[in-house]
Amino acid sequence: MSCEEQAEFPISPETASTMARTFQVLADPTRVRILAILSQGELSVGSLAERLQMSPSAVSHQLRLLRQRRLVRRRREGKRVFYTLDDDHVHALFRDALDHIEEQKGTNPK
Repeated sequence: MSCEEQAEFPISPETASTMARTFQVLADPTRVRILAILSQGELSVGSLAERLQMSPSAVSHQLRLLRQRRLVRRRREGKRVFYTLDDDHVHALFRDALDHIEEQKGTNPK
């Protein structure tokens, strides 16, 4: 692919599709709230459910979708399962989106 063609298509169709699926998962307010909570640190499913005022099974379902897109990861400790953001890229993606929204609202001018 020439430099000119690369400028027209900076990412491959496969990468664009993967990104779109990631953004689709993030298009749910409950999942965004889960990421917001987990951006502050690791929590168990029960603690997340309590903070979200949802059933543990409903939270587990949302976490499964986030895990499939590698946005969160889990750690087992006996019967308890703890979740955290998958890596610094996820934290940055969340933070950048939040900064963008706050900037639009005028609460975080740059």
